[in-house]
Amino acid sequence: MAQPMSGQKLLEVLRAEGLTVHEVRDWRHHNRNTKGPWGPVNGVMIHHTVTSGTENSVNICYNGYSGLPGPLCHGVIDKQGHVHLVGNGRANHAGLGDSDVLRAVINETKLPHDNQADVDGNRHFYGFECINLGDGKDPWPEAQKEAIEKVSAAICRHHGWSERSVIGHKEWQPGKQDPRGFTMDAMRKRIADRLAGKGGGTDPGDPRPAPKPKYAPFPGSGFFHIGQTSPVVTAMGRRLVAEGCGHYEEGPSPEWSEADRRSYAAWQHKLGFKGKDADGIPGRTSWDKLKVPSDG
Repeated sequence: MAQPMSGQKLLEVLRAEGLTVHEVRDWRHHNRNTKGPWGPVNGVMIHHTVTSGTENSVNICYNGYSGLPGPLCHGVIDKQGHVHLVGNGRANHAGLGDSDVLRAVINETKLPHDNQADVDGNRHFYGFECINLGDGKDPWPEAQKEAIEKVSAAICRHHGWSERSVIGHKEWQPGKQDPRGFTMDAMRKRIADRLAGKGGGTDPGDPRPAPKPKYAPFPGSGFFHIGQTSPVVTAMGRRLVAEGCGHYEEGPSPEWSEADRRSYAAWQHKLGFKGKDADGIPGRTSWDKLKVPSDG
């Protein structure tokens, strides 16, 4: 659970993930906030547009239809992997969905079957429409799938969520089938890899080997104390969240805190450490196994 990002912050985190982002018209002030609350936010929802063509699809998602005004999402991901931001705030994309699914997203646990529609998803999810006809035949270029991965990871990284906070529309609302053409479990695996610093998917047509991830060296146990502020602490917290060990009310921050200590203790317990070896202060063995990205 978190407060939604401002338009500027969303733009910043997406570009920081290496995405090409286009700002569409007055997207920063384009929303449905007069029709209901926006936030707290709990996750990211992926859709397909059932349309073709970038300009046409972006215009539809910005304007909406006569019976369903726009924005119909927060961003449109085209087949080249570019993101077109069309809304900032409440958007008409999720509709009513399953409260049990929302509970699982919040707890970052296995998703149950969606068999009811009793909670407002437009309040709780960032939404991204991906340009695809949704007929099972329209291809999903690697650049587009990588952009879905990056968008999801960027938002999860900012809020301190794991890949389990990313769902498809078909996992939220009974009768929906989007996105069709790849599995959300496979996409969540890519997102988890990216959050872990592994870079997610690669283009099979690219002959170059994927770059090896770089990890932050162990800074020593004495580094972790109240008052310590460092990007390494943020990166560590994000990895703890990705491993299911996060005990944060807000996302991980650069300042070492009691929430960091509790989260790290959960990681030590997960590795089988006990007693003073699971006191929440990082040691070299547990740190090396956590694989904290060196770029923060």
